Amino acid sequence: MPIMEAFVKLAFDSNWLRRFRRNLRRWYRRNARPLPWRQSRDPYRIWISEIMLQQTTVAAVEPYFRRFLQRFPDVETLASASEQDVLRCWQGLGYYSRARNLRRAAQIVVQQYGGRFPDSPDVLVQLPGIGRYTAGAIASLAFDRPAAIVEANTARVYARLMAFRGSVSSAEGQRTLWQFAEWLVPRRAPGEFNQALMELGSLVCSPQAPQCHRCPVRSCCQAVTEDCQDEIPVQTRPVETVERLEAALAVFHSGKCLLVRRGSDEWWSGMWDFPRVALDRLRTEKTSWGKKRRGSPATEDSPWADLYPLLERESRRKFGLDVTIDLFVTRFRYTVTRHRITLLGFRGTSRGVIRAGFSQDHLWADRQELAELPLPAPARKFAGRLTGSVQ
Repeated sequence: MPIMEAFVKLAFDSNWLRRFRRNLRRWYRRNARPLPWRQSRDPYRIWISEIMLQQTTVAAVEPYFRRFLQRFPDVETLASASEQDVLRCWQGLGYYSRARNLRRAAQIVVQQYGGRFPDSPDVLVQLPGIGRYTAGAIASLAFDRPAAIVEANTARVYARLMAFRGSVSSAEGQRTLWQFAEWLVPRRAPGEFNQALMELGSLVCSPQAPQCHRCPVRSCCQAVTEDCQDEIPVQTRPVETVERLEAALAVFHSGKCLLVRRGSDEWWSGMWDFPRVALDRLRTEKTSWGKKRRGSPATEDSPWADLYPLLERESRRKFGLDVTIDLFVTRFRYTVTRHRITLLGFRGTSRGVIRAGFSQDHLWADRQELAELPLPAPARKFAGRLTGSVQ
């Protein structure tokens, strides 16, 4: 439905708009959560929080936000930090490109803007990792610029207010929502207004079973009028999950463990990980995986013993290492985007060092280094089960 048709249908007028803004503000002032990034209008703090909150819940972000600001209290400190230091502090939040973009954007703010954040959404959106929503959030929350915002919570609120039955993620849906958001946002205290919209979507106008009886703007909501709030936003078809099977190898030599740095075209780019072997492509081989090999340790330790020769061969092929796999350590599953990975963790020993000319960054880490280096969450989980001490 084009936005002007929605205006006509709902008879949105100045009285409706005034009532909506007034009721929303009153509710927010009574119900706003005391979140740490709301304690000041510092654009640096707001920027960090908005990037962290992408794809991550408020409850998960709070401890990371405090820890990140303790380590990088201002944009200058972040700009001068190494990528490894930033990734280490970000470890556990996932979507690590966010951390790399934070550092790159901080360097631009320091080098091109003297450490002062621009207050224009059109300028902010040019910084790495800052899209239209984040630019509007920083501009309105930090500088009180009347900038519109559209993210998951507010998109849901807008769609229900208009009883919009199209896909909110489609090009038409996004145009409609942004036009509506630009019409809604006031010139007076737009930052508080945008915070109130996000809080309403988070606490009341939830994805399932919205609490319309608690909603301060239910009299303004066309979905409530049509009794269709549970059907909006329209659900899109879920993305098909891809199952993958991988092995992680903890290879020891002289008391140290081999780690490789993830490439720029891989998940967790720039972070350290245990060498991996993709087992899916090897399934065509006639191997009875999951059975105990004669002479191997206890069954519960070696249910995948028939994989040992294959992993030893792959270690020679990929790394030039003469490895003996001697123990199955763990098995667990995790998800990255639409991929569902089953990871098998093995321990082995190497009688030599990695071959000369191996192009991938690598190092032999002792226990202390293993605890301090930035590792993806699955690698840290494997390390914890491997050593019993790295958490």
